[in-house]
Amino acid sequence: MTGTEPTPTTTDAGIPVASDEYSLTVGPNGPILLQDNYLIEQMAQFNRERIPERQPHAKGGGAFGKFVVTHDVRAYTKAAPFQPGAETDVLIRFSTVAGERGSPDTWRDPRGFAVKFYTPEGNYDMVGNNTPVFFVRDPMKFQHFIRSQKRRADVNLRDNDMQWDFWTLSPESAHQVTWLMGDRGIPRTWRHMNGYSSHTYMWVNAQGEKFWVRYHFKTDQGIEFLTQEEADRLAGEDSDFHTRDLYDAINRGEHPSWTLHMQIMPFADADNYRFNPFDLTKVWSHRDYPLHPVGRLTLDRNPTDYHTEIEQAAFEPNNLVPGVGPSPDKMLLARLFSYADAHRARLGVNYKQIPVNAPVAPVHSYSKDGVMRVANVSDPVYAPNSKGGPRADTARYGEAAGWHTAGDMVHSAYVPHRDDNDFVQPGILVREVMDDAARDRLVSNVVGHLRKGVKEPVLSRVFEYWRNIDVDTGNRIERSYKNGA
Repeated sequence: MTGTEPTPTTTDAGIPVASDEYSLTVGPNGPILLQDNYLIEQMAQFNRERIPERQPHAKGGGAFGKFVVTHDVRAYTKAAPFQPGAETDVLIRFSTVAGERGSPDTWRDPRGFAVKFYTPEGNYDMVGNNTPVFFVRDPMKFQHFIRSQKRRADVNLRDNDMQWDFWTLSPESAHQVTWLMGDRGIPRTWRHMNGYSSHTYMWVNAQGEKFWVRYHFKTDQGIEFLTQEEADRLAGEDSDFHTRDLYDAINRGEHPSWTLHMQIMPFADADNYRFNPFDLTKVWSHRDYPLHPVGRLTLDRNPTDYHTEIEQAAFEPNNLVPGVGPSPDKMLLARLFSYADAHRARLGVNYKQIPVNAPVAPVHSYSKDGVMRVANVSDPVYAPNSKGGPRADTARYGEAAGWHTAGDMVHSAYVPHRDDNDFVQPGILVREVMDDAARDRLVSNVVGHLRKGVKEPVLSRVFEYWRNIDVDTGNRIERSYKNGA
């Protein structure tokens, strides 16, 4: 074949097809024949080419890159991607939480920041957001929170009254709502926002010493945000603005990067820290636990097939490599099940064999069969066995990443720590972190949101909710709303 000859079209089985334009018929004007296998393949494939979208985080994009360790943290973890000089291939997916796949990138919403590390000891996934906190701390409320942000059953429209109804009846949401209604509620681009683990994790070093940690991916491009007016304009002009920006920046050679810092808490400090360190709605003071630099994550390759490499990417916090473990964070423990279960439902039981999810580490598993199984399985297919099958190396990979717990079985909130109040930290965020201009925008954002359908009795609860956060801000929100300012 010469360079001027076109590549022949084939069926999915590689068989050359007779025509790209015309179906097989009885004469030029006759009926279509069922034996036109290429036509049947095209129609059948088209009818099945959409897979279910994610429940939350449906709209998103991502890219590939590398994480390079720049500082020695061996004293805290033996995890492969954080060892001195380690370079690990990564995938990041950014997303909004509440919107469907076709929704605008610039809606006011938290942004997902999910990272997959392809390590020599298996895939390690960090499922985070662009905020260090979340709306709820108990998984019993998670489904209800997401439903409150979705469309109503009767009119199929999103409803701000429904959102504020949930938030004001869930005071633990105050910290995240304050972030959401502030400047960082709409990042200018994915490149100009931070990423956080939000959850507390456990790190274990080679000597078996344990530490509690939180991840902070600080953008090297600087924090930038969109005003509500800019975001609304872009939602109409270019609803895929963030997706386009990331793709174009990487294409131009402007590779975005983030520097990973860790907050590290000695294991014994957790019991007596002034806030519950496993409460997803709270942050740790940087004065108490300063940031430790670890390395830099850089994105330098766009996907070649968004469906295959981004839409089918499956991130799950239960993918924890040796040296990293979960904490008693209730939301994290529930997500260890929930995310993997969501992938099995959406992508099929063998989703980890999809190339973007396949580990670079060798797989020696007893999983077998199921829909879309493509990896060969050899006997023995059971354990224990005396036929030479793989065995768990308990001596090397035992229960080092655990903790002791005891108590009666109860349905209960966390036992409060000294300063565990749902409104203390959001109040600090308003009074000490925001400047006057940021507080003005916060008030404007909240009032604008309330004017889109929030009714009594929810409305009065909103004003009180904000007064609990900060009296002056709550009063300003109520005055502005009632004065029409």
